[in-house]
Amino acid sequence: MAVTSEVLTGVDGARIGIATLDAAKSLNALSLAMIEQLEALLQAWARDPGVVCVLLRGSGAKAFCAGGDVRALVDQCRGQPGQVPGLARQFFAAEYRLDYALHCYPKPLLCWGHGHVLGGGLGLLQGAGIRIVTPSSRLAMPEISIGLYPDVGASWFLSRLPGKLGLFLGLTGSPINAGDALDLGLADRFLGEQQQTALIDELLQLNWQEQTTLQLNSLLKCQQHRALADLPQAQWLPRRALIDEVLDVADPVAAWRAIASLRQHSDPLLAAAGQRLHDGCPLSAHLVWEQLQRARHMSLLQALQMEYAMSLNCCRHPEFSEGVRARLIEKDNTPRWHWPDVAQVPAAVVEAHFAKAWEGRHPLADQV
Repeated sequence: MAVTSEVLTGVDGARIGIATLDAAKSLNALSLAMIEQLEALLQAWARDPGVVCVLLRGSGAKAFCAGGDVRALVDQCRGQPGQVPGLARQFFAAEYRLDYALHCYPKPLLCWGHGHVLGGGLGLLQGAGIRIVTPSSRLAMPEISIGLYPDVGASWFLSRLPGKLGLFLGLTGSPINAGDALDLGLADRFLGEQQQTALIDELLQLNWQEQTTLQLNSLLKCQQHRALADLPQAQWLPRRALIDEVLDVADPVAAWRAIASLRQHSDPLLAAAGQRLHDGCPLSAHLVWEQLQRARHMSLLQALQMEYAMSLNCCRHPEFSEGVRARLIEKDNTPRWHWPDVAQVPAAVVEAHFAKAWEGRHPLADQV
């Protein structure tokens, strides 16, 4: 089982559900089976009146979750060029349903986001009611490197970051630390790596019969106070003014050129961001620009519905398969993009990524 669970009973008989992504060798990358197991588990706990709180975590010291397990997807994409594989339809629908369910979860849901929290892992963290980061946390949406785009609700949460920071993080895949996450509203609490056991113990001591919100907030506030000395200095909000100036442009081609020009910048963080974009997928840059423009006034559900279309269409086009081949399968790190020049990506190709790619009603139409 790649998702394990346990239910602990507190002093007043209330129970705490703990779900663990248990695939440490793959940095807890999400497979379709893991997504389905986790959704079923969370639904069962939501219906169980004895379960009062849920903790979601990942096994191993390196990662909460390093994203989706895209290798199996790409195997099918390469075997059916120009088509949408059945696994893609299942995987993305299940993943986005889970993400939406987390955002709407009816009970206190804590997520322990230590280590790598990438792609689909960040989608899980953002859905939790209480998003916990630690000194080791490294959050990112690095899809620009594999010919995809920031999904799992990133259209919604990146478009709501201050200024141009969401666009910048989507285009560059730059990692953010725990200080950044708190600054940007992508996390709620900062705790030390070794505080998880104490947190669980204190959750079991709470009186879950009255003033639950007040007690839980006081507990977390006290735990965070003990850890604040280890909070890393934020990186991106202090650079917002410069980033806003760099991205004060009219189109994705200009944005690409502006960020890529930072490769020689004296600030190593900005230089690294410029290099990541330069080495990334030009089509993905167009998709990031367009998705964030469209999502500005969308609800979370509307954004996920848009992303479902985008993800299926990415499976139909060659860049996603090529990016995964180069970065994750053969690991030669030399992707041969079909459209290597950002200025030559056809507008019709970009638009096609937002087109309906299924029959009948939207697979996410029934989410409430």
